[in-house]
Amino acid sequence: MSNKLSPIEAIKIKSDGLRGTLKESIDLDNHTGNVRPDDETLVKFHGMYVQDDRDRRAERAAKKLDKLYSFMIRLRIPGGVINADQWIATHDISEEFGTGTLKITTRQTVQLHGLLKHQLRPTIQAFNTAKLDSIAACGDVNRNVIVSSHPQLSPLHQEIYEYADKISTLLLPKTQSYYEVFIDGEKIYERSSEADPLYEDRYLPRKFKIAIAIPPSNDVDVFTNDIGLIAIIENNKLKGFNIAIGGGLATTHGNPNTYSRLGSIIGFADTEEKTLKAVYEILTVQRDFGNRVDRKLSRLKYTVDKLTVEGFKNELERRIGFELLPEQPFRFTERSDRFGWEQNHEGKWFYTLFVEHGVVKPYQKQFLYEVAQFKISNFIFSGNQNLILGEIADGDKAKIEDLLVKHEIDKHDSALRKNSMACVALPTCPLALAEAQRYLPELVTKIEPILEKYNLQNEEITIRMTGCPNGCGRPYVAELGFVGTGPGQYNFMLGGDRYGERLNKLYKEKQTESEILNEVDHLLDSYTKEKNENETFGDFTFRKIISQN
Repeated sequence: MSNKLSPIEAIKIKSDGLRGTLKESIDLDNHTGNVRPDDETLVKFHGMYVQDDRDRRAERAAKKLDKLYSFMIRLRIPGGVINADQWIATHDISEEFGTGTLKITTRQTVQLHGLLKHQLRPTIQAFNTAKLDSIAACGDVNRNVIVSSHPQLSPLHQEIYEYADKISTLLLPKTQSYYEVFIDGEKIYERSSEADPLYEDRYLPRKFKIAIAIPPSNDVDVFTNDIGLIAIIENNKLKGFNIAIGGGLATTHGNPNTYSRLGSIIGFADTEEKTLKAVYEILTVQRDFGNRVDRKLSRLKYTVDKLTVEGFKNELERRIGFELLPEQPFRFTERSDRFGWEQNHEGKWFYTLFVEHGVVKPYQKQFLYEVAQFKISNFIFSGNQNLILGEIADGDKAKIEDLLVKHEIDKHDSALRKNSMACVALPTCPLALAEAQRYLPELVTKIEPILEKYNLQNEEITIRMTGCPNGCGRPYVAELGFVGTGPGQYNFMLGGDRYGERLNKLYKEKQTESEILNEVDHLLDSYTKEKNENETFGDFTFRKIISQN
């Protein structure tokens, strides 16, 4: 294999702190809705992706028109919490720019689609006014740090949540190019302040994701992240964090060198200082040892397996200057969000709104806008793409309840639908091979009668779908996983557990809808007849099918 660096590496190094020719692309290149080729890479570091409407490619090509380019902007919201004023600003910005649709992502943030190039700067400036930004939401850097979303989980939730912001700040790139290109437009001549001992001028070999879980909930799918921190609480005191490394789901069809991997716990850090030091130096190990030749093999999981878990841990401990303590016991017993009303230890109320695949529907958007006008709650995005209205005082709860009735928010969705997840896929994702977000609701509608047939409509089976093997909707840790292989065809994945601690496996290749429905019918029939007492669907299929093959 050639050891020639990936072309992306050269783009990063010569980018002048991620500036490239972005200003020229935005201000001067009026002949296209796109930015220059190298800038397509750099714009990701500023929280944006270039996309085009694939539904209209053929039509525009026939007219000899350029692709219908647009941009997606993703915000950086560590821990996924914003206040009412920030929700109002986000609402207003989405109405003025882009398609008007707000999309809640699997990383506790929101993204706007369909922005035109000339709208980028005013959009980012408007977010900046609301004290929101998209710095490092994409690109070869640490991305949005996520944390178990429901404060009802633990009286220590706030203390643990604050780690998300501390880690995000610690791992931000030092370059001021975001502000220079998109906010004030002034060139910053003094660059000495931009010296970046973490990222240097080459940044990481690939994207990097960090999640913090608060047992008993694994709503963040902690083991699918490059770094997973598991909060250990004893006697209502945070003892520290178990540290897991090397999680990641993306694969490539036809490339056996790529694979999904769950994180390996390497030890326990018992202070904030040690935890932050370990997190920082895990990134430096990845920076120095990660694959910069083949981007398909460049995530931390491949670095861990190349060095071995023990070898990686030894290198990490050499850099941090102390030994990690032994892993502490913990247990996950849930992964779903807690829908409807819940009350925390302080008597504050929280209402979890089901947002199917994170797409905020118009009636939900209006409801949330009216809630925000009261200024009586904050807004918490969950790792399952739902939204929690939080910190509501007892005396204010009735105001929210009145709006719930007015906008007919309390729908009786099935347990399967509430435990479904899909990536954006077509028409905007350039990697998508099949539908996901637009199709999974239809598939769930067709599976629901089968569940009723076997009296399983209240069974909280996780079902997830992605349009390609990159796994953005985390299908490889679902009980029913579907990975797009082509138009109308999916690899059917089976045997994942309910709490995100076991990968599923390929069950059937390239299944059409009718084949999927037939298989689901057969599997549910077997499940009702042959399951053990209290055995989940995922554990049953693993025991009866996957482990037998």
